[in-house]
Amino acid sequence: MRTLLILFVVLFSNAVFGQNETYSIIVKDIETQLPIEDAMVVVLKTKQILMSNKEGKVTFVLKGGSNIEVSQTDYEPLTLRWASLKENDFVVYLNNKNTKLDEIVVSKQSPQKMLQKIVSNSRQKLAASYRLKVYVREFFMLDSKYSYYNDGLVNFQFTGNQKKSSTTLLVEQNRSYGLLETDVSADLMGYNLNNIMENYANLNYFDPILDSKAKKEYEFSTKGHPTNPEYYIMSISPLDKSKKALDTFEIIYDPIKKLILEFSITITPGNLAQIEEQTKIGSKNVTKSVVKVSYRVDGEDYYLLTSNEEIAYDLILKDKIKNIQVRNNFITTNFNRQNFTYKESDVFKEKSLFNKKNKVLTNYWDISGFTATEEEKGIINGLEFKM
Repeated sequence: MRTLLILFVVLFSNAVFGQNETYSIIVKDIETQLPIEDAMVVVLKTKQILMSNKEGKVTFVLKGGSNIEVSQTDYEPLTLRWASLKENDFVVYLNNKNTKLDEIVVSKQSPQKMLQKIVSNSRQKLAASYRLKVYVREFFMLDSKYSYYNDGLVNFQFTGNQKKSSTTLLVEQNRSYGLLETDVSADLMGYNLNNIMENYANLNYFDPILDSKAKKEYEFSTKGHPTNPEYYIMSISPLDKSKKALDTFEIIYDPIKKLILEFSITITPGNLAQIEEQTKIGSKNVTKSVVKVSYRVDGEDYYLLTSNEEIAYDLILKDKIKNIQVRNNFITTNFNRQNFTYKESDVFKEKSLFNKKNKVLTNYWDISGFTATEEEKGIINGLEFKM
């Protein structure tokens, strides 16, 4: 009888630990009780990376048990024991570091010279051989109405030297919903996934401000990070006398490791007002441009973590003007130093996922690393209904 009982316990334990279970975590500020967006959640057993959405939520599937690491630049990191994650929508509270060290950083070296060193070192670290599993999604709006959506689980294989990286793209799964008019879809085909990823890896966005002539058009300043004493923030703003519409940069970096952790680039409405509107058929007049990119440092590994890009422009047609908005998100769900093997026929050589037929094997979007908000789910479901 005792033997049978032990056998039952062992079999029951194996059945429990062998099942895939879905977990949801909501990350909140312990003082304000508000959700924390862009908190990084790492499943330590599988090394899967997830980012919290605007609702502070992440969802993932776990077979067996694993501790969970939760962190965000402005907060103290926290490690959770897996046994505490049985509840659905388990709430995790983070403490704000609240160091308020945003004083001006005084250095013998000019901020631009420092930026040149930081970008050079970051490029060198990123120019390596590795692969990223990435969840990609794109929202398209036409005249203020959501008209198209696609997402996919893809692999980028990086091949790098000391100066730059190049990528090879393989698509595991993807889906597309909605209808695009021919003139709009032809225009959006220029949205090239490989080019975007290579821009992140090679930090091409910084080329305009690395040139010594940029000091005539930009003001550079550096402050301590207001909540994290280990980081600095460099702000680069167009001078008032500039006659062109120039980007505004904000760069968070580690001054010891000389690595970029996050950067954002925006064109302010005031700068856009300085651009003379184009009237030629086929011209684009930009009305919004936002880029926000973050990187992860994990021991010796350094790679893209997330990116968010939004661009809006008025497309001049013969008889009317169309406003087009594109929102693109990347999130790395897994990093691996090991190259994958593939046939040349497996390589995705198109520019955007809406050029590929739907291939859905699992509900990959539910455990993609970036959980859709309730609002986003409504948009996606509405576009799916149009198909």
